[in-house]
Amino acid sequence: MREQPPYLRVADLLRQRIEERVWSAGDRLPPRAQLAQEWGVGENVVRRAQELLISHGVLEGRKGSGTYVAEPRERVRMVRSRERELSGGSPFRADMSALGKRGTWESRSDATVPAPAGIAARLGIAEGDPCVRTWYEFLVDDKPVQLSTSWEPYDLTAGTLVMLPEGGPYAGKGVVGRMAEIGVTVTHAIERPEPGEATAQEATFLGVQRGALVTRIERTYYSDKGRAVETADIVVPAALCELVYEVRITP
Repeated sequence: MREQPPYLRVADLLRQRIEERVWSAGDRLPPRAQLAQEWGVGENVVRRAQELLISHGVLEGRKGSGTYVAEPRERVRMVRSRERELSGGSPFRADMSALGKRGTWESRSDATVPAPAGIAARLGIAEGDPCVRTWYEFLVDDKPVQLSTSWEPYDLTAGTLVMLPEGGPYAGKGVVGRMAEIGVTVTHAIERPEPGEATAQEATFLGVQRGALVTRIERTYYSDKGRAVETADIVVPAALCELVYEVRITP
């Protein structure tokens, strides 16, 4: 019989300590170096074991803080409506504020990234045309609940104060507010939700099990000229979020 890989053995040891209440929900685990020395393995083995348990929802990683025993998570309601876009600022932050929670996000932008074929088609540009790509991890009370990758045509915002969505004086203002600052009026968005399963990478970031049910939303904003000004792929885990679409009826 083949010997169990070291990272699986360490994962079992981690589970055992949690089951024995050595660590309880919300507790921070000791540093990887300490665990590696105790169990006679390398730090990379401990890291891989922790990543496995994060994907299973047993542990959760907090950027810049460490690894913790996962706590039961309350589902948060996310409303998709016209009114949330017209409220000004970040719709996500407004949603969380209405629930009495703190909505924040981590982001990373890259300028002049060549548009893949699918993104180019959604933006109405040529494949390979430069875009500003921004990756987001949305947090509620410092815990991840949603991922998003946004693409904007580089020629639309190049040389302006809103070129980087999370940089400059209009950082965090949202697509509608930022575009208004350069004279572009966003009039509507189209969203296409589809069910899916979390990839290993998504599961690690979100602290859910690999293969957990998610809703993937393909969203594109359009200006009053009919031009697509931004498109995004949004990942919402069903275990953490309740998606609600509000439809206004005008008599």
